Amino acid sequence: MTSIQRIIEKLIEPARKFESSTDVLVKGSADVEVEGIVIAFMLTQEVLEKAISIRANLIITHEGPFYSHQNWKEAYAKDPICLAKLQLIEDANINIFRFHDYFHRYDPDGIMVGLIRKLEWEKYTKEYQSTAATLAVPKKSVTEIANYVKLKLGIPFVRVVGDPSMECNRIGLLAGYRGGGELVIPLFQDQNLDLVIAGEGPEWESPEYVRDAIHQGKKKALILIGHASSEEPGMEYLKALMEADFPHIPVYYIKGKPLFHVL
Repeated sequence: MTSIQRIIEKLIEPARKFESSTDVLVKGSADVEVEGIVIAFMLTQEVLEKAISIRANLIITHEGPFYSHQNWKEAYAKDPICLAKLQLIEDANINIFRFHDYFHRYDPDGIMVGLIRKLEWEKYTKEYQSTAATLAVPKKSVTEIANYVKLKLGIPFVRVVGDPSMECNRIGLLAGYRGGGELVIPLFQDQNLDLVIAGEGPEWESPEYVRDAIHQGKKKALILIGHASSEEPGMEYLKALMEADFPHIPVYYIKGKPLFHVL
């Protein structure tokens, strides 16, 4: 018998010790025997229904299931969408573990490792930092790199600031909501980067910094690939880790459909 508590202990084992208010058993009991695991970036309604259909009783989700970094907000207590989702979880006896902070505290960051593996850039990686990675890739234009990223991640579009024909070699990579100026600007400065690829961040910070840098004659570019697109590969990588640690338990990774459409 493998309990949910055993799964949780294994998940947090590689992380630096700290107390996380997000990474908790959101629903369920730690004593329950695990019959099947579903791993997802986001516990959407569709992911929930698929987990129920394949009889997985533990869902490991990176982001909160109720549309907030907090796992539950009392302000949503009367919202019909939240209540319907919560009712389905309870009716199906689904156990949910939020796995966010601990995975980012792996050394190197588990989400970043998954992203670099998905992009097949392991051999180009120069340094892992706590919130970013720096790479030296074969020189290509911004357009060529953007198209490569779209192909490897299976995403319909990216957003670009800068000259699409500019050639790049030194790249900074940041996943999730780490595309803000506080992280991106020092990375550009300290690592002498041509290009930063990030998930997302405030549009008035890093994108405007790059715009002004270009106006001043500097050769800089920024590619924003989206929060989910940058972190889903990390959760896919987690599936491989779980399968290696618990080969007797069925483990499924469910990738969400693209959220945004270009019209």
